[in-house]
Amino acid sequence: MAKERLGVGISRLVSSKRAGMLAAALLAGFSLLMVINVASLVSYHFKPTKEQQMDLVSPFTFGGVAQQTKSVERSGGHQSPETLLMRSNTQQSKLARSDLETQIDTVLKDRLLKSRPDARTSRINKTLRTRIRSSPTAYANVGHGLRVPADRPIPPGHPCQGFTIPPPPADKKRTGPRPCPVCYLPVLQAMELMPAVGASSSPVLKNLTYVVESPITDPVLGVHGLNFGGHASLEQRDKSFQVQESMQIHCGFVKGSKPGVRTGFDIDEEDLIDMGKCQVVVASAIFGNYDQMQQPKNISQEAMNSVCFFIFIDEETEQFLKKERPSGNIKKIGLWRVVVAHNLPYSDARRNGKIPKLLLHRLFPNAQFSLWIDGKLELVVDPYQILERFLWRSNSTFAISQHYKRFNVFEEAEANKAAGKYDNVSIDVQVDFYRNEGLKPFDRSKSPVISDVPEGCVIIREHTTITNLFTCLWFNEVDRFTSRDQLSFAIVRKKIMEAVPWKVNMFLDCERRNFVVQGYHRDVLEHRKALLGLPMGNVDFISKSRSNVTSQQIPKLIGNSVPEKVDSITVRQPGNNGFKKVSGRRSRERHGTSGRQRFGTVKSLVRGGHI
Repeated sequence: MAKERLGVGISRLVSSKRAGMLAAALLAGFSLLMVINVASLVSYHFKPTKEQQMDLVSPFTFGGVAQQTKSVERSGGHQSPETLLMRSNTQQSKLARSDLETQIDTVLKDRLLKSRPDARTSRINKTLRTRIRSSPTAYANVGHGLRVPADRPIPPGHPCQGFTIPPPPADKKRTGPRPCPVCYLPVLQAMELMPAVGASSSPVLKNLTYVVESPITDPVLGVHGLNFGGHASLEQRDKSFQVQESMQIHCGFVKGSKPGVRTGFDIDEEDLIDMGKCQVVVASAIFGNYDQMQQPKNISQEAMNSVCFFIFIDEETEQFLKKERPSGNIKKIGLWRVVVAHNLPYSDARRNGKIPKLLLHRLFPNAQFSLWIDGKLELVVDPYQILERFLWRSNSTFAISQHYKRFNVFEEAEANKAAGKYDNVSIDVQVDFYRNEGLKPFDRSKSPVISDVPEGCVIIREHTTITNLFTCLWFNEVDRFTSRDQLSFAIVRKKIMEAVPWKVNMFLDCERRNFVVQGYHRDVLEHRKALLGLPMGNVDFISKSRSNVTSQQIPKLIGNSVPEKVDSITVRQPGNNGFKKVSGRRSRERHGTSGRQRFGTVKSLVRGGHI
């Protein structure tokens, strides 16, 4: 009887509506187990390494604002989400990344609830996930060991005291380097903070003079010097790094006592006289007709009246510019005063470009400040605002941006070899020489060094004896080894910093992209126009416009964003720079072939590398 009743009960259960509910319950349980299994696999895959978990931050600065970052355990409070994001990526901490994101969640929730009190929790959580996911790599430097020193805090009461770089917008389609907002003072206020002549003193070094040599015709001795940089021995090179109160060093122009007068890189007397009158200089250069001349924008009337804008060109570029202008007068083009350099010492246009780039203090003997920008760059911020932001505000004498991606000289060397920037043997010889001198791969613990690789297309400097020494020795390395100045920057800085208490202000690459807009080399523009079937002529609009720009939109170039006024300061919000940058790969000195023959399809141009 019992067995019969059990069978009847089972049959009734199976035939009743409860069967569907039981099946649904079993299916839900199975699904739950699957979700738990997948979640565990994902969490294991994205589990931070021990190195990431041990990342902690020392004092650093965002947009010039010093923030003393301490561990959460000691501070007992919440910090800004930007600080916590940088903590998780750059320095050594005992907190795991999940703990940091919890802190970020709390701070951002408070912000969102204050701005949107009636916002629903689900919408808040979705916004938080988007911003946290996009922030670590949005400005290109984050996530590569970035640290910004704050040993030179902003003076109390400075209008930019409370400014920080906000989290970048979440844009999954744009993962490359981009500009970020920068806080600038108004031009007149910036000019008032300009230090007096001689106000900045150099440590130890007080008197710096330069070697003058007689021309040497021996082909063996002239291999690396070419009678312009001189023929310094390795013993003289080592001695030049021993900083003393009075020094005499090689610094180009060794044929004569006055640079530009029968020394190589010869300049007309009229131009030399005008160059000697400059106190603040903005300089650039185009050699080998390799770049399209870019006119500075957003320049104040005060800067137009008191800042010298000089661009150096060679005879090849001079002939091209004269053909473009019916009058043939190229002495003054826009804001640029054009100076033609004759009797160039090198066959490589890139190496000739290092002369005005690194030796501006010799070409402008009375200048106090200078801003160098490469020929392909367009200046879009007033020079006084740039000087105040990157020199005067932090009491620095030399500023240059970090490379947007690489921080290690040896990685930079491999990238140069892969891109065909120079012949591999010469690069290997140079980095092996530096390795034997004690240069080691970049390490986060090398405080206060935050990068060994600069983005050398912009140099901001005060012409003091120590910065003059630094650029002279940097040029000597370019003269002795390869023309790739990113490879020799670290060793020169290392040796000088070991000798005297002096530092280089290496600011963020995204800040550099705020005040210069990067264009294309001329051969890239001409090749693109040929592929698109457009007439060869002025190619300005291609270098700054989007691929879908119409003919009515061409005059409105991308990158001229409208500054946002905040009280007595100006926060320049970066605009869209248009096409992704395509590097023109010059190979004249490396392999004897023209860079104009090294380009492929339109697709490869648009998706070109950033090396």
